[in-house]
Amino acid sequence: MSVAPRPVDERILSELDHARILGLMRRTPLSEAQKHALDALLDAADVVPVRDIPPDVVTMNTRLRLHAEGEPAPRDITLCYPEDANAEAGLVSLLSPMGASVLGHRVGGEAEWLLPTGAVRTARIVALHFQPEAAGQYTT
Repeated sequence: MSVAPRPVDERILSELDHARILGLMRRTPLSEAQKHALDALLDAADVVPVRDIPPDVVTMNTRLRLHAEGEPAPRDITLCYPEDANAEAGLVSLLSPMGASVLGHRVGGEAEWLLPTGAVRTARIVALHFQPEAAGQYTT
């Protein structure tokens, strides 16, 4: 029996990422916008065992390339937890609008988030340079 491929805009989370996000939400003071973004992510995503995460899905600590609408070239970022965030190094926090929007998307999918001005930014996930689960790292 073959399994139908999942659409690129469907969001997928590992059980580990799901549990860690819930823990982060319990122990971290969040703005209303952050709570809303994380609640929406948790509600919308399919949760799968960590070993079943497809290799083209953005998970925590994934290095990815995304191309934002209106930008001349794609850029590389690493999705990380807040304590590791460093914008100059391309380490984007899950608690940022961009970070919460890319998690769980597949290569080819589009992430969408609000800028501080209220404008909507859209970016296509172009490639994954590194995904922990694809590298056999199931607990990082």
